[in-house]
Amino acid sequence: MATITIPQHITGSKELVVIPMEEYKKMKEHMLPSLQLKGKAAKRLDKRVAECIREFRAGKTEPLGSFLKREYRGLYKQYGG
Repeated sequence: MATITIPQHITGSKELVVIPMEEYKKMKEHMLPSLQLKGKAAKRLDKRVAECIREFRAGKTEPLGSFLKREYRGLYKQYGG
């Protein structure tokens, strides 16, 4: 693979990575989408997250492994046990 040096005045003194388009497309397929919520939807999500954090701190949650073992035995055997 060829090596190219990009001058700093072009990159703004930040690191820059150059990859083939095919590799970029494969990476993009595996990326998670990002969403921007606004208004009521954002407020509802904020409330749910705050509630989940309170439950976690109060010890009302359980480890993923025990949840999978109880509710999804197949997944537990495949990934957890």
